[in-house]
Amino acid sequence: MSKISAAITAVGSYLPDFVLTNEILETMVDTNDEWITSRTGIKERRILKDPNKGTSFMAIEAAKELLKKGNIDPTEIDMVIVATATPDMPVASTAVYTASQIGAVNAFAYDLVAACSSFLYGISTAAKYIESGRYKKVLLIGADKMSSIIDYTDRATCIIFGDGAGAVLFEPNQEGLGVQDEYLRSDGVGREFLKIDAGGSIRPPSKETVDNNEHYVFQDGRTVFKFAVSNMADVSAKIMERNELSNDDVDFLIAHQANKRIIDATANRMGLDQAKVLMNIQRYGNTTSATLPLLMSDYENQLKKGDNIVLAAFGGGFTWGSIYLKWAYNS
Repeated sequence: MSKISAAITAVGSYLPDFVLTNEILETMVDTNDEWITSRTGIKERRILKDPNKGTSFMAIEAAKELLKKGNIDPTEIDMVIVATATPDMPVASTAVYTASQIGAVNAFAYDLVAACSSFLYGISTAAKYIESGRYKKVLLIGADKMSSIIDYTDRATCIIFGDGAGAVLFEPNQEGLGVQDEYLRSDGVGREFLKIDAGGSIRPPSKETVDNNEHYVFQDGRTVFKFAVSNMADVSAKIMERNELSNDDVDFLIAHQANKRIIDATANRMGLDQAKVLMNIQRYGNTTSATLPLLMSDYENQLKKGDNIVLAAFGGGFTWGSIYLKWAYNS
């Protein structure tokens, strides 16, 4: 019997209707389209405006699209992982609610939190469950309502982030397709550079924390950029070297959409032509856990069975890594 690998067999996505353009942001904070575009590559982002809808709403919608496209019976799903930095609420798992709402009544579920690397880490986790031979269908969803934790008077962060969700289904493969290798890293040196000060066990919510705007994302942009550029490029080059992949062997780079300059630096380190670098940052901004699956969904028709794909991400904490997989189907 040949070795079982974990392959992506279906994708789905959801994006809110409201488009927050650079031009709109110009009326909100001291910034302009040229400044934002030249430094980040972002032109617009999607925002979930309904205050009564959270991350689970988008996760559910992305999962529903996947199930419909793949004609998949939700009762056959064994497991649901929601990778997110913005769960609906503390304690109660967003993944559990998502699984129930899509009819995955036979699945167990939990959230996975690793900032912008959450989905990448989730691929590793989902793959291990499939490779064990015990589970046949694992649904991995990356979803974040970043607008819920962004201060729209802070021009350093409000220009970057958007809302969205993407979903992928992992199933066993015996053709040598799917996840081939991973190189995942983390370093607590990043704890102070990208964070939310209040709302956790060290500094619980209070009138003081709310009055001081301590429940919004803080980012030391220069430091985060420096670490992201070097580390995301390093692990992507490492995964190529470890698997003896030349730049000709790599069909596509699917990188976390944090900043176009970071993506370009990673692609340059890998020696890739621009045509092999998948990007949608100009339309969605940084959707945190959703960037990688949204790329897979947007470019699904271009991905062919057997394509060599390198995925890479960098997030707060710091967390980062790269995964090499072979695409498993033609859409």
